[in-house]
Amino acid sequence: MSLRRGCSVGALSGLALLAACAAPPPAPAPAPALAPAAAAPVVQIKPDPLPVTPVPVPQVVIVQSPPQPTPQQLSLPAAPPVNEEEQQALALLVDLQRYAVEAGEDLRRELAAANLALSRSRSDANRMRLAMLLTLPTAGPPDDARALSLLEPIVGRSGNASPMKQIASLLYAQITERARSVREEQRKTAVAQEKLDALRAVERSLLLERSRNAGGGGGGGGGGTGR
Repeated sequence: MSLRRGCSVGALSGLALLAACAAPPPAPAPAPALAPAAAAPVVQIKPDPLPVTPVPVPQVVIVQSPPQPTPQQLSLPAAPPVNEEEQQALALLVDLQRYAVEAGEDLRRELAAANLALSRSRSDANRMRLAMLLTLPTAGPPDDARALSLLEPIVGRSGNASPMKQIASLLYAQITERARSVREEQRKTAVAQEKLDALRAVERSLLLERSRNAGGGGGGGGGGTGR
């Protein structure tokens, strides 16, 4: 019993010794930390820029196509350009048509304005406007002679028949025909007046002769009664 206890004690002592030998040595104490040294400034070295040659960029031109005409526009013929003289002729025709339907008071104002316009500018349009108004009885006493004198320089102008000359020639022909009709009416009126005056003269002569005859008969009858 004592031997077994001694062996056990010896075994335990040996195990303890082996454990002590097998344990790792203690770690050394850490050294005190040193203060970090000041970092040296970092200098960045910039390389020289390489020469860059610009690449030419071609200019972009945007071309817009014109609007395509509609089928209706394709079927219609293109209207010729209207020049200034044609525009004046169209405006003159509008005025002449307006004069034909305006009232007398409006036409008298138009006549005064036309006289003033002609005194400022003796243009063909101003001449024809005044000539037209001078033939309208509602604008004032007609003056065909002055109207024809205003149109004669335009009608007698040589060269191609322009729109203004065509209108002036038409007015001149109408006024001439009107003046001829007026003269014919005046001649007929004068002839009728002469006939009426002759009839009245005959009537007065007959009345005078009857009065004389009646007076002579009355005197003879009175004388016979007295005898």
